[in-house]
Amino acid sequence: MKFALFAILATTAAASRPALSIQVRDGNFDGLDGLDPSLTWSSATTSGDYDLEVGVDVAARPTADLASLPRSAWGKASRSFGAWGVSARADVQRSDLNSADIEVNANSDRDDLSLKMLANAGSAGSSVSSIQATKGFTSGDARVTVSPTIDMATKDVNVDIGYDAGKTNVEVAASKDEQTIKVSQQIDDDNRVAPSIALRSGKMAVEWERNLGDDNSLTTTLRPNESVDMEWKDSAWTANINMPIDGNSISGANVSVKREVNF
Repeated sequence: MKFALFAILATTAAASRPALSIQVRDGNFDGLDGLDPSLTWSSATTSGDYDLEVGVDVAARPTADLASLPRSAWGKASRSFGAWGVSARADVQRSDLNSADIEVNANSDRDDLSLKMLANAGSAGSSVSSIQATKGFTSGDARVTVSPTIDMATKDVNVDIGYDAGKTNVEVAASKDEQTIKVSQQIDDDNRVAPSIALRSGKMAVEWERNLGDDNSLTTTLRPNESVDMEWKDSAWTANINMPIDGNSISGANVSVKREVNF
């Protein structure tokens, strides 16, 4: 997969400042081996009726092998066709430079309708992975969305239904294998609770989000007999803790910490 488009845009676009992400990886590491820093950069420009964007994700670590630093690159083109806004994005991973993941989106605010197609294109050919349509409408004081998705390989159809009434939100996800219902309730300004249940398997989960103030929040998700997950966001810091559950006891903890630094 060629990077000519990325190179051309990089020389003509108004670049944004790079952002450095420093993450402590899961597990126990000594010294700097536990750090996983990455540098992201994006740029945008216009060409006629098109809005063009590019971006890269580069490992920020000392090495003599400069070719190993780029992790991924992406390019996006957008424009309007009447009431429709259409965009196409291609993502290339360093592990496979001969193919790109493609995402095409079309959205009409007038019709409250959006379409999304996921595909893959490369030297071995191209294929469409899935096609999704989302239709929204108003029901009383609530907004309802219906979103069917077809898997082009298996021809299976999944349907997601959303109901948003402000403080109360209901999400229903249905496939041929499972049906899941999630109800989110904003109890007060600082607390939100969201229980969910999978009807066929009987698996349950409870999510609790607590607003700690000053752009600081803690979200805890309990999955009985599986895990307890915690995400603590404090401005540019994000900490994730995963604690697997074995019977009635916690069998360990995986911790990752991420920090965003904007230059």
